[in-house]
Amino acid sequence: MNKKIIAVIGGSETSEKNLKIAEEVGALIAKRGGILITGGLGGVMEYASKGAKGSGGLVIGILPGTDKRTANEYVDIPIVTGMGHARNIIIARTCDCAIAIDGKYGTLTEIAYCLMFNVPVIGINTWKIDAPIIHVRTARQAVEKAFEMIGD
Repeated sequence: MNKKIIAVIGGSETSEKNLKIAEEVGALIAKRGGILITGGLGGVMEYASKGAKGSGGLVIGILPGTDKRTANEYVDIPIVTGMGHARNIIIARTCDCAIAIDGKYGTLTEIAYCLMFNVPVIGINTWKIDAPIIHVRTARQAVEKAFEMIGD
């Protein structure tokens, strides 16, 4: 399989600005032929999914609960885990690169798992920690950097 899987991770509650960024990131991932993976719920996850779906992309949602109907309406493949936040490890293990947008402690765990598994992390308006997160300002910069790091 040569399609790249890009995770978009971030807050279920965030600003309108971050939601717009997430939607653009999702759209740009789809336009580059990538597959989007998220936690499948609302906020950043939903808007990234909306952007990808609107641009003809494939969207995978790794859900914390046991009911696939909890996935946002843009998820093509809902994967139920019954694992709560522990599902974040599945996202980190599955993606080739992660783009973090805003986020709280759940996002921080996803960032940490990605870094533990040597998965590159691009950040927009997210955690500033002593770790190799590549901080950028725009959706376009994030997606270009992601594909640059993992190859098309």
